Amino acid sequence: MKTHKNKFLLFIIISIVLTTSGNLYSNDPKVNKTKETENFIYDVIIVPGVPFNDPNMSKILIGRIYWSYYLYSKGITKNIIYSGSAVYTPYIEAKIMSLYAIGFGIPEDRIFVETNAEHSVENVYYSFKIAEKLGFKKIALATDPVQSRFMKRSSKRMKVDIDFIPFSFEFLDSVNIPDIQIMAEEAFVKDFVSIEERESFFKRLRGTIGKNIKY
Repeated sequence: MKTHKNKFLLFIIISIVLTTSGNLYSNDPKVNKTKETENFIYDVIIVPGVPFNDPNMSKILIGRIYWSYYLYSKGITKNIIYSGSAVYTPYIEAKIMSLYAIGFGIPEDRIFVETNAEHSVENVYYSFKIAEKLGFKKIALATDPVQSRFMKRSSKRMKVDIDFIPFSFEFLDSVNIPDIQIMAEEAFVKDFVSIEERESFFKRLRGTIGKNIKY
């Protein structure tokens, strides 16, 4: 009960910070850059990947990246772990996100990448283990609301103690997100084979529910 109360209080604090900080809907990705002297609520946030070059997923991809930048710029998090392998397209998802994040204005030394995960549960579990090895204590998942709801139950099962900070699509529609250009070839995988060709539907389903993870 005490843990739930603490997390609820933390949610209230984050909400106050996000709604009272200046330039809430700034068009300039460089404004409100977090200073080293500020107090951060989280040591790190985890941002799961999305297939790059998939038109159906582009809004989700940019939304997750911009949300991570926004949380960094407001002093909510000190570091970010982007997670994702080359799964459905020949681009390493974590690397693609890190390139966009740098373009938005997040310093490279605040960015970490996890490049083995092929499913959402793996994004969270592998990134959580990286965070632990780096000595990070206060950890949160920053993603879209659908994935956030899905991962709450999975995280409990895997005994991954994290908070959840989902963005809203209303928020994305209210901001003018800069058109960042990246060198996508830096994340390109030669001789790539899609997971749909490598694995059967049922094997992918097992991965989706976390059966590939030994915990």
